[in-house]
Order: sequence, then C-alpha cells, then structure tokens
Amino acid sequence: MASASTTSRDTRVSALLAGVIGAAWLAIHVGGIFFWRWRAATAPLAVLLIAVQAWLSTGLFIVAHDCMHGSFAPGHPRANRVVGTLCLAAYAALSFRALHPKHHAHHAAPGTDADPDFHAGAPRNPLRWFVRFFSGYYTHGQIVRITFAAIAYMALGASLLSIVAFWAIPALLALAQLFFFGTFLPHRHEDAPFADDHRARGNALSPLASVATCFHFGTYHHEHHLSPSTPWWRLPHLRSSPARAGVRTAPR
Repeated sequence: MASASTTSRDTRVSALLAGVIGAAWLAIHVGGIFFWRWRAATAPLAVLLIAVQAWLSTGLFIVAHDCMHGSFAPGHPRANRVVGTLCLAAYAALSFRALHPKHHAHHAAPGTDADPDFHAGAPRNPLRWFVRFFSGYYTHGQIVRITFAAIAYMALGASLLSIVAFWAIPALLALAQLFFFGTFLPHRHEDAPFADDHRARGNALSPLASVATCFHFGTYHHEHHLSPSTPWWRLPHLRSSPARAGVRTAPR
C-alpha cells in the first residue's frame, strides 16, 4: 500500500499535469473560437492547432479517467468528482456521473458481453466496434448541452466554423484516438491468447510515442487493469518495477 507521502506526491504531480493540459486546452479553445481569423495563410497553423487540441482533449479524458478510479486525488472523492466533471464537460459535454459506472463495468468484465466498451460480435473489426463504442457514449443530453454552449458562444461573437474547428473536430479526433489506442488495440482478439482474465495487452512504443498516442493507456493498458489505482503518468513504472510501483493484481 502506498504511504501517505507517496499519495500526497502523486496528487500534486497529477494536479500539476492536469493543470498544464487544461490550461493549454483552454488557451486553444478560447483563442481559436473567439479570436482566430480565418485566412489562407493561417490555414496550416489552424490544422496544427486542431491536431494539438485533439491530443489535449484526449488528455482531458485521461485525467477524468484517473478521477473515475480515484487515482487523481486518492482519498478525496469530491476532488476526483469535481475535476472529472470539469474535464469531461470541457472535452465534449460528457457526463461524469453517467460514464463512471460504465467504466467500472468495463473493468468488472473486460472483453465480455457485459463490457460496455467491447463488441463481442466483432472483436477484430475496428469499424463495427467503433460504431458501438460511439453510440454507447454519445447521448441526446450531450448533444443538447453542446448545442446550448454553441449558441452561447455565437451570442458572444464566435463563428460556427470556429466552434466546429476548435471544439467539435478535436473532440471527434480524440474520440477516435481514445478508441483505437486505448480500447481497440488493447482489447482486440488475436490468435495469441490474453495473459489473464483482464483480457488486455499493451505494446512496445517508446515513452514519447506512448504519451502521444494515448497518455500511456495504450502502451501500458494491461498494467492499468492490473493496478487501476495508478495514475496515468506512473504506469511505465509498473512495467519496469511492479513491486516498487505497487501493482494490485486482484481482479479489477
């Protein structure tokens, strides 16, 4: 079990990293939606900013994911709930309250019919699996919240083009990134069997590529299932030194 000093340190590091991700996301969000001037000469920069914003949106979801497991601020459920709610709302007007039980259902029975993130009828088909994944997380309530936010933005002078470019497109790209690297690749069926009943596997990407693809949740997905209470940035330590990192191997 982690000591009080380790837990406190982890909370500080998680808060610092979340603050950097959130501040960068907010800067592009506000700057792009309210202050961007569309010109042919600035189009390449807009594309770059949209790509960066998609990655930061993935980061917001990963921070919220840590909050679902209580690993963002261990021992402080209200802080986890508040930060997770804010991250998901900013990312794509998602509901932390609705996603929390779904994600824990995934951990309770990964890669089975009872797993809301898994497509038992198409365990090797990314397109069919993605359609099911998308339909399971996007709701009418979310669309209503996004619509009201867009109307409010336009009332403040934003253009619909900027809202789509700097919020909608990054959110959809992040969804694809989260699905492909954080769900499909780790849980897809292959000829080789899974190592255990977590039915998850990682990969051998470099640390930089691991963060770039899915904030370590693709590369170290099996480690995450072994120890859901480990924050995203500490997952590499589980592979390099499981005992030191405090791997918990009990089911979910």
